[in-house]
Order: sequence, then structure tokens, then C-alpha cells
Amino acid sequence: MGHSHSPDHHDGVVMDEAFWDGRYRSSNALWSGRPNSNLVAEAADLAPGVALDVGCGEGADAVWLADHGWRVTALDISGVALQRGAARAVEMGADVAGRITWLHADLIEWVPPAASFDLVSAQFMHLPPDQREPLHRRLAESVAPGGTLLIVGHHFSDVQTTVPRPATPELFFTASDIAALLAPEEWDIVVDETRARTTLDPDGAPTTIHDAVLRARRRG
Repeated sequence: MGHSHSPDHHDGVVMDEAFWDGRYRSSNALWSGRPNSNLVAEAADLAPGVALDVGCGEGADAVWLADHGWRVTALDISGVALQRGAARAVEMGADVAGRITWLHADLIEWVPPAASFDLVSAQFMHLPPDQREPLHRRLAESVAPGGTLLIVGHHFSDVQTTVPRPATPELFFTASDIAALLAPEEWDIVVDETRARTTLDPDGAPTTIHDAVLRARRRG
């Protein structure tokens, strides 16, 4: 998995810019550096266009998209993460780096331009419902006619595994929760599922976890 913005703990901790900058500074590379598997699986058959990568972290998804011909706006609250992403893009070459705009913003407050992106991707953004649902609605509104909304999250069943997950139930969501926010006359639901994959827990043991995957196409 490329990156995840789900906190290891939540109660009493403010997940603000200082928090995330501190987390990124705590390690030379907080995430694996690989693009998220669900992004690769779901975007592989899409024609490259203009993409929005929300909560881009250290930029693995944005770099993968740009390397596959997309023009990407990569947004994150952490300036440290964005610097690392930009450096990685430069390592990939001028063509890749030139197709990515790195945007430093708080997604809770930032409003994306309406009907502007051919792909909007949010991978593992776990927020309380009063912040998450308005965010998902704004992201849906930013998808251009004919474009794709891709939202992926950790499934609540992961708390029963040995992989670190938030202990706060309301931070989780299902794909169907997101689908219910989309007007059926405007959207076609392409994927609405809980998808299994294998990862390693902190002790290096293979563990099966599950992702909530919502892919929807906005009708033209």
C-alpha cells in the first residue's frame, strides 16, 4: 500500500498540520513508496486526463498517475509529505514532475473546483462522519461529467486483525455508505465492495485485511 491517512490513535489527538508533519519527520519514509493497489486496479482502464489525489502523502499515487499520462493535482495538509512527493517526482524525470501540481491545503476546509476532474481519488482518508460526509460530497461535485470517483478506506473488520487501525468505530465507512451520498440519476456505481488483500502486520506476519472500495462514474 502506498499511503494511508488513518491515524494509529485518535482520542485526544488533533490530526492537524503539525501532527502530520511530525509523523512524516519521524521516519525517512512513512509509507511504502508504492501506489495503492486499488488505485492501480481501478485506474488502469481509464483514459488519462486530469486527476485529483486527495491526501496524497508522499506522492506515490500522484507519481504513478503522472507516469501513466495523467495531469495531477496532489493535495495534502503536510508540507513535509509534499516536499518528499515533489522530490520523488523529479527523480522520475521532468515529464512526470511536470504533470503534477503539489497543493498544500487542509482538505477539511479546501473546496475543489466543481466538475473539473476526470478522476478524483481519496485513499484511506478516515475522518469523523461530520467531516467525512461533507468531504465526500465535495469530492463528488468536483468530478467532471464522464469522470470517475474512487474512494477507498479500511474496513472495520480490520480491527480484529493484528494490523494497527483506529480504535474509534465512527472513523470507518463502507463503500455503500459513500454510494448512498450520490444521486442515482447522476451516477453509475461501478464498484461497491469490500475487497480482501494480504499485508504484513508489525511483526512481519502475513495478514488478510479488507478495503472498502467505491468506484462511481458521473454520467455525461
